[in-house]
Parts: sequence; C-alpha cells; structure tokens
Amino acid sequence: MTQIKTEIIGVGTELLLGQIANTNAQWISEQMAENGFNVFHHAVVGDNLQRVMAQFEQSGKRSDVIIVTGGLGPTEDDMTREAFQKISNLEMVENGPSMDKIEAFFKKRNSVMTENNRRQARLFKGAEVIDNHVGMAPGMVVRHQNNIWIFLPGVPREMKAMITNTVLPYLKQHTGEHTVIKSTMLRFTGIGESRLEAELKDIIHSQSNPTVAPLAQNEGVAIRVTAKASSAKEALNLIENTKQQILSKVGAHFYGSDEQTLPEKVSGLLKDQGLFIGAAESLTGGMFMDRLISLRGASAVCRGGIVCYDVKVKENVLGVSPETIQQYGTISEQCAAEMAENICSVLDADVGISFTGAAGPETEEGNPPGTVFIGIHQVGKDTVVRKCIFQGDRNTIRERSVIKGFELVMNLLEKEY
Repeated sequence: MTQIKTEIIGVGTELLLGQIANTNAQWISEQMAENGFNVFHHAVVGDNLQRVMAQFEQSGKRSDVIIVTGGLGPTEDDMTREAFQKISNLEMVENGPSMDKIEAFFKKRNSVMTENNRRQARLFKGAEVIDNHVGMAPGMVVRHQNNIWIFLPGVPREMKAMITNTVLPYLKQHTGEHTVIKSTMLRFTGIGESRLEAELKDIIHSQSNPTVAPLAQNEGVAIRVTAKASSAKEALNLIENTKQQILSKVGAHFYGSDEQTLPEKVSGLLKDQGLFIGAAESLTGGMFMDRLISLRGASAVCRGGIVCYDVKVKENVLGVSPETIQQYGTISEQCAAEMAENICSVLDADVGISFTGAAGPETEEGNPPGTVFIGIHQVGKDTVVRKCIFQGDRNTIRERSVIKGFELVMNLLEKEY
C-alpha cells in the first residue's frame, strides 16, 4: 500500500442519539496522526444488523485499514461480529484463553456468569487476538480481501490500551508506515476568515507538505498547519517554516498557538508588564472578568470587576456622571469612557475596560440590538472607545463583546492600539 487509507467506525445507537459523545474517534485519529496514518473517514452506525453490514461493505471498498469500536459485548444488540461474518463468510470460533478469562472474572466476584457472556469470546478463525487487560471482551485483527479490520471494545479505557499496546505496533509492522504527522494551530483575532484566506491565498494554493487550512473558531480564526515526515523533528521544522511565511503576512493578528486562548494571552501580557486590570461590565454581566479569573494565577493581574447593569449602579457605585448619562445615555461612547476610567480609580487598577450596549432583543435608547461600546483606559494614557455592531442572539452578542474586549486589551498592551 503506497498510501494507507484509514477509517474509524463507531457502532452504537447511543452515539447517534447523542447520549454518548464519540470521543473514541477523536482520540484514535490523534494517535493515528502521531504515527503517520491518514484517517480519511469517520462513520457512526446504530445497532442495526443491516445498517452495520452496509457500512462495513462501504468502508471495505474505500479504506485499507478499518478500526471498529463497539458492539463486541454480550447482549443481542452487540452485533459487530455478526455483521462482519455475514459480509465476509468467515468462521467464528470460541477463543479458549478469552473464555477462561471471562469465567475467571465472574468466579473472582462470586457471581454466576450468564450464557450470553460467551459471545464475548467469539473470534474469527485465524484472527490475531488483542488481549484486553482492563476489561473482558478481547479485540481482534482480521485480514480480509486486502483490508486490515481491527475490532475493539467501545469502552474508552479498554480501547486506548489496545490501540497503544497492540494496534499501533501491528500496523507499523504490517503496513511499512514509518512516518509521523504533526499539526499546529495558529490563532488570530481581529481578522475575518475570508480576509485571512485572501491574505494567504498564495500559500494555501501552493500547499503540499505542510498543508494549510483556515478554520473558524469561537475566539477568532485559526490556521491549521499539518506536516508529514519521517521524524517528529523534521515535521516540526516543516511546520515552523510555513508558520513564519504565514506570520510574515498576517502576524499582526496572531495571538497564540495550539490551545492558547485570548484570555491567557492577555493575562500573560499583564503579568509581564506588572499591570492590574479591572472591568466595568454592563451588558456582559461579568463575563470578561470571569474568563480571566478562571485562569491560574489570576490574582497577579486581576483587581476585580463591577457588574453595573442598572443605571443607578453606574452612577452610585462606579461614579459615572449623571449629566453624561442624561445627555448621551448609558449606551454611548461618553458613558463607556467614564466607566473605563472610573473602574481604574475605584479598584486601583492600571488598566480598565468597560462594556455597555444593547444585547437585545429590543432596541435600547434608540440603539438596535448588537450595538456595543467598549472602553479601554490605561492610567496615564488617553482613553479609547470602540463602537461595534455585532450580529446574533443576546448571548452571542455578549460573547462577541467579551472576545473583542480581550482583543483590544491585547492590542493596547502590545502597543498596537
């Protein structure tokens, strides 16, 4: 096989109903990528014999290695083995060592084994047994019509042990695949996905190895860079070279890699500069400060926040001038500026941020839903207020306001304000 095409199938109606998240497929894909195997398809099929058979037939035609999780238990709805037997006509036999282990399991617990538990020891004749050291049902590797079929229990801890200890070494030995796949996520804010893609169109159109893919994210947009090489070091070098090409074009919007978040970036900048931040939050209701305080070490950068939703709190607690509110309203540039400045005084903070606006669904003070003013003030510097128009429902507008707030603070601290 010149390029190994791998597929992962999850068997279980509970996956389709959303009662259980299909975390097995995600984890297996990560492990396969780390070991140089390309996963081309994910599939989920319920506990229905005909549908499982149909899925197996389709997967066998398009993939070289098919990893199946689930459906190996003792009950009637565990039909992975039966479905594969019908499409392959392979003989099933009871595996003695596996049966001994199952019987010992019940004996040790002084419980009676029901007859249906014998189903778990049924394996295809000639299959390579994958021992289950943390559960009962064994897994197996079956070679059929130029495909490698790997059947594993659906219980994550059992499946993971089998993948790590047996499946990956087997695949490397029998496929000759000795490469690794590495990926990194480059995260950007203050730039839309379409513009980011336009700025990087030359890199994207000429990609081969590494590959480059723009992705929309909750906190902005990201670029996934994936490289395949004979060693992890070589793959990481390829990624680094492409990363530098990308940053040379859109580096002004870059804030971190992989799992780094905007709040983590801002917290790090505050800590490095020895600054404390305070927040005056009207429509966001404390969401901005909650994101910061959720991080470890928040006490080194956070003074606190005031949720000033009601106009009286803005006036009596935060000290916003009644004249400002009477003349311009609470949803205004002027009110946002005073909120950002006053929070620094009230909480003895070096940096203040304020949020005021109309989250909807009704128009407020003549402002349509999505109208938001975000004030930023650093002691000793001019106050800046950004007017934003966000789309979405009430909570989406609040979320986007918080994200924009972190972007503005980051820009301030990086002197790109």
